[in-house]
Amino acid sequence: MNAARASLLALLLCWTCSALALVAVPPLTGRVVDQTGTLAAGDVAALRQQLKDLETRKGSQIAVLIVPTTDGEAIEQFALRVAEAWKIGRKKIDDGALLVVAKNDRRLRIEVGYGLEGALTDATTKRIIDEEITPRFKSGDFSGGVSAGVKRMIGVANGEKLPEPEPPHWHDTGLLGNIDPFNPLILGFVFVVGGALRAALGRLVGSAAAGGFVGFLAWLFVGDIGAALAVGVLAFLIAAFIDLMPSGGSRGTGGSWSSGGSSWGGSGSSSSDSGSFSGGGGSFGGGGASGSW
Repeated sequence: MNAARASLLALLLCWTCSALALVAVPPLTGRVVDQTGTLAAGDVAALRQQLKDLETRKGSQIAVLIVPTTDGEAIEQFALRVAEAWKIGRKKIDDGALLVVAKNDRRLRIEVGYGLEGALTDATTKRIIDEEITPRFKSGDFSGGVSAGVKRMIGVANGEKLPEPEPPHWHDTGLLGNIDPFNPLILGFVFVVGGALRAALGRLVGSAAAGGFVGFLAWLFVGDIGAALAVGVLAFLIAAFIDLMPSGGSRGTGGSWSSGGSSWGGSGSSSSDSGSFSGGGGSFGGGGASGSW
């Protein structure tokens, strides 16, 4: 009995040590994550734009990861760990794909989500690797190989019948992700509407009416009920206690309310998706193909 326990403990220790030795999954900071500095900034920007256009048009997500090494771990296992952590592709549609390159190991893999396995089959992904990517890698053209591979993956994904992407208007970006409630234009509007309704209906009823009206407008603009409720509550509080606010307030220079300059759309996004791109909850089952050069 003691021997069995000792054996089990030894196995657990070995498993724990091997798990701790695995290369950590890099954080998802964009549609293209290059930890080796192989791709020029212009190449990364071009790839990101292509992949962003695919997601806007089709809903599918494709991401690229270039790492120095998997440190002895099979590229198949590493790519699947990354795919499961990043969750590329839409939830329950699983239309994600991931191109992983371990540069120093001279190994690569295309990992495919369940929803794209009908188009990006094991045979198709193997052909993309053999025909588009590895010939260019062998000649040292890593940027050309990644670009050609991604372009062909996008072409194949375009041919797969998938549910239409939801309009961005309805995307949930967090409670106040779409609205800057401290924008001076919004605050000015709340002051005017709140003051008028309070004068006509009294403090409590008028403030409640102002909050409901502003919250309704926020819902029309954003389509996010959570954000609309939050803005409505804020409008109610401003309208209810507007007469208690000092005329100068905490306003920045010149006594006027200051803000980041964004309006109903929030702070907006630049052409780069760094820090703003995230997986949609897609699942992977090990489909795809691997290669070397």
